[in-house]
Amino acid sequence: MRLAKLYTLFVCLSSLLALLGAQGMARMNSVEPATVKAGAEATVSGENLDKNAVTEIYITDGTSDIKLQIVQQSAASIKFRVPAGTKAGRFSMMLLTTGADPKLIEQPVKVNVE
Repeated sequence: MRLAKLYTLFVCLSSLLALLGAQGMARMNSVEPATVKAGAEATVSGENLDKNAVTEIYITDGTSDIKLQIVQQSAASIKFRVPAGTKAGRFSMMLLTTGADPKLIEQPVKVNVE
């Protein structure tokens, strides 16, 4: 009897994890072009990047975070503009998730600003 209850609990937890995994976390995979001028536009590609998952995007050098203007957004990509006057350098991309407990998550994607 106890084994049957454990199995039922396992099935329920597995179903819940599968459901949560199906929704997926927002993730950036690449940015084109890899080098962009301040004031210019670029596009970051990835998964689950739509407005339901991502509210804002940033670049960071580890000290300063710079908010980017979102020009166009879909589940597979976000087109953004780097603010004019942004100092040149190599930056990591970050995203701010939506929801009751938003998270600012640094991504394994780099962009160079000229």
